[in-house]
Amino acid sequence: MALPLPPALSDTIVALSTPPGAGAIAMLRLSGPEAIAMADAVFAGKKLQDQPSHTLHFGTIRDGARILDEVVVSLFKGPHSYTREDVVEISCHGSDYIVEQILTLLTRRGARLAEAGEFTKRAFLHGAFDLAQAEAVADLIAADSALSHQVALQQMRGGFSQELRDLRGRLVQFAALLELELDFGEEDVEFADRTGLVKLLTEVQTLVRRLLRSFELGNVIKNGVTTVIAGRPNAGKSTLLNALLNEERAIVSAVAGTTRDLIEDEVSIEGIRFRFVDTAGLRDTADVVESIGVERTKKRVTQAALLIYLFDITSTTPTELEAEIEALNPGRSIPVLAVGNKLDVASDPEIEAFRHQPDVLLIAAARGDGLDELREALLLRVRGEGLDRTGQSTIVTNLRHARSLELTNQALDAVLLGIEAGTGTELLAADLRQALAALGEITGEISSDDLLTSIFTQFCIGK
Repeated sequence: MALPLPPALSDTIVALSTPPGAGAIAMLRLSGPEAIAMADAVFAGKKLQDQPSHTLHFGTIRDGARILDEVVVSLFKGPHSYTREDVVEISCHGSDYIVEQILTLLTRRGARLAEAGEFTKRAFLHGAFDLAQAEAVADLIAADSALSHQVALQQMRGGFSQELRDLRGRLVQFAALLELELDFGEEDVEFADRTGLVKLLTEVQTLVRRLLRSFELGNVIKNGVTTVIAGRPNAGKSTLLNALLNEERAIVSAVAGTTRDLIEDEVSIEGIRFRFVDTAGLRDTADVVESIGVERTKKRVTQAALLIYLFDITSTTPTELEAEIEALNPGRSIPVLAVGNKLDVASDPEIEAFRHQPDVLLIAAARGDGLDELREALLLRVRGEGLDRTGQSTIVTNLRHARSLELTNQALDAVLLGIEAGTGTELLAADLRQALAALGEITGEISSDDLLTSIFTQFCIGK
């Protein structure tokens, strides 16, 4: 006898899966036990129930005798579908009116309007993939660079999940031995070799910490790098912005103080999205408007992930450069790249003064000299240590995953300290359970309804 479906999976849902608004084509998706029957009731063409899965069918959608539209219906019979349920996708003309009429017709037939992310949630609940892979679906939809697309695709296909399952599987073996010791507590039997456990925990913790370190890069890949270009007036900040963007985005003038406000734009460098911010030149000024721009520059620097301090080689000494960077960015709390501009007009002594200065790059923004080296230096500032430039290494991009990995790391620390201090098996087992629970939350092996609701409501309605 088949077990009844959970209430969340026993009805049939429908939603528009293409962006709202008029367009050439719109696609509505039905999923659930009555999806095919509901579609058959309104579709004039071949009887869908009798057709094989993964087939397309042309016909019309009718409300009684009234034809609403000519459509193409895609048929996917469970469990060979995205949700593992029967799924019907109706491709109609992209008129808001037509979409509304078809949705109304299907809801009258008993379909329920889907909640945000409900199709992917059903796929997860049916075991199509784990929670980390489900979240990667949302990341893939939001990907706006080659690298963010690559990382999301790798995670959706299970690369990250497999690594976590391997880690968790190794810990489960020893956790089982500790639990066995508890069952024989009165006989003082030690099943889990403590030396072997320390070795295993150390290896697992090394991998967990590597994943945690990768989050810094993962966050950059997902959200981009806000990079402020700051410096004195006429250092060439606007010229540099235009050169990096390869377009005339900012006004360039020999008159000092031309830039009064922040100018921002984005560019992708080897798959990493940089948001460059051109700022007002830093100087004391009696001009009210320019002084407001200077204050905005200082405030924007504090919000930056990376600072390019641009200076004119022909009018700056190494001592002045260091003092200016320190005044703007005390203690270099924000990663900074000092870039000397106007290499094309500087004298040999002026160039030599900076040639061997550490962390100083020399360019000629107006001519494009040194820009490739600048792009490479920017990438080096944001890439994590030891991470594969092609994005093939596992990279953590999700804050929830990073927090769970941090909890795992803390629990493993507690187990290792407990072993060193000779702590009893009961406390060791409790700490190891916490590590396993934290890892399990990432993939959804351990989850709550609140957690699932929080995750899937971030998806778009039709996914």
